[in-house]
Amino acid sequence: MTEGFEVTVLLFGRHRELAGESALSVSLAEGATVRHIREALDEHPALTGLAGTAAIALNHRYEPDDSPVTRGDEIALIPPVAGG
Repeated sequence: MTEGFEVTVLLFGRHRELAGESALSVSLAEGATVRHIREALDEHPALTGLAGTAAIALNHRYEPDDSPVTRGDEIALIPPVAGG
């Protein structure tokens, strides 16, 4: 059995509105990456398909999908923004 851990993903903007929560708990396996967070968030009914268009900040820095995630990391799902 693979050992795992849970992380809290902070939600902002439209993602927060759709989920009806400011944060979600996500279960990950050891060796998980940012990509695994996206996949887990896609399983949430209100967020299906949206995590792929968002940036993910890991410990206050935007990170690519192959970045490792460890216990205690601060994770935020940042929705795309528009402006002019």
